[in-house]
Amino acid sequence: MATVTREPIAKLHDKLIVTINKEDYLPSFEKNLKQYGKQANIPGFRKGNVPAGMVKKMFGQSVFTDAVIQQANEQLQQYLTTEKPSIFAQPLPLENAGMNFDMNAPQDFVFNFEIGLKPEFDVKPINDKKGNLNKFLINVDDKMLDEEVENIRKRAGKVENPETLEEDSDIVYASYQATDKDGNAAADAAVIEDVVTLDKMPKKLQEMLKGAATGTTFTFQPSAVAEGDELKELLKDALKQDAESKEAADAYYTLTLTKVGRLAPRELDEAFFEEVFPGQEVKDIEAFRARIKEEMGKEINRIGSDRLQNDIFETLVHGTEIELPVDFLKAWLQKGQEQVKSDEEVAKEWPSFEHQLRWTLISDKLISEYQINVTLEEVKEEMKTRVLAYFGNTAADAPWLEEYVDKMVNDENTLNETYRRLLMDKLFATISEKMEVSEKAISLEEFQNLPSAHDAHAH
Repeated sequence: MATVTREPIAKLHDKLIVTINKEDYLPSFEKNLKQYGKQANIPGFRKGNVPAGMVKKMFGQSVFTDAVIQQANEQLQQYLTTEKPSIFAQPLPLENAGMNFDMNAPQDFVFNFEIGLKPEFDVKPINDKKGNLNKFLINVDDKMLDEEVENIRKRAGKVENPETLEEDSDIVYASYQATDKDGNAAADAAVIEDVVTLDKMPKKLQEMLKGAATGTTFTFQPSAVAEGDELKELLKDALKQDAESKEAADAYYTLTLTKVGRLAPRELDEAFFEEVFPGQEVKDIEAFRARIKEEMGKEINRIGSDRLQNDIFETLVHGTEIELPVDFLKAWLQKGQEQVKSDEEVAKEWPSFEHQLRWTLISDKLISEYQINVTLEEVKEEMKTRVLAYFGNTAADAPWLEEYVDKMVNDENTLNETYRRLLMDKLFATISEKMEVSEKAISLEEFQNLPSAHDAHAH
């Protein structure tokens, strides 16, 4: 009779020993061999009438091996189902040297597997860090609002083609060709086209081009008009040369200004307001700015919420003491995937893998402890909200809306992604209440200068 016993290897790291007797696998072997005989197509014999001895000779060994391994796996899975050890991933087979799968000499077999056990732990930072976290509220000031209005005007603007380069934001359409110092090009010299705004070019080239008319040409050496990073970017991006090549830096090139582009922002008129906010009765500049500020507030609130979630994530991950079966997990990372990884690959992936694994353990524990759940109706409502955000509120009464949402629900990836996001949002909201998070006003510049959440908590 098959048996499964368990022995410790290290803390949270055990070995499962599966012992298979002949009586456990021989009936399955003989049954499967007979099935092969009924299905085998062998020239000279009618299907189902192949002699048993020939079937055994041709297929017996592989059928025998499969029967033994299948029985071992069944016993292993039965043990896991019955005993329910809290394990990471699936058991990994240990080296089982010296096994001889000989159908002519049936014997007992012993298979060894290793398992990693999930640890018990307390999420102490939730109580220890009460009141120490902030949700940053970024103020939308007039400067930010002015910049956003201008960006919207530019995105909807049109490119005009004036005769001369005048503004730093003008678009430079230029061609470059390798020449001698007098501007004479070899017969086979390639012409390289480049498009860039004037302010992105090397400073000296900007000075040479400012005020130039289309058709202007001049010859220059890259090393004479740029140095350092400017020179490297000029060589690589505009001239398509090796950024480190001294020969290319000292060579001569002729630049031709082929065209000038200038973006003309949209006029702030009622037609433009309707285009940006269709059906919302935005009639004047004041109402337009108010709506933009409202939308910016939503986005900035999202950014503040994302920062808070990252702060919570890093606080709990770095502040919660969790002992892991590192040897098992590294072995699983190396051998438990579709492709076996090298030691170097495992070492490179381990820090981020461990980081995320700790969060998975913590979040699963808290979701269970706080009894957080998401219903199908909540998922459907979230999907509907996303559809309306994309198509606009005018789609709210569209006859196709429910069918469209149902189609999204039936897509497993979309369903799981939406479910998981709602679940995490609920979890972070609950943790925020437990940790008594404070709101803190902050300028955009101050917010941008905050250290990353990971760096702020890792040390």
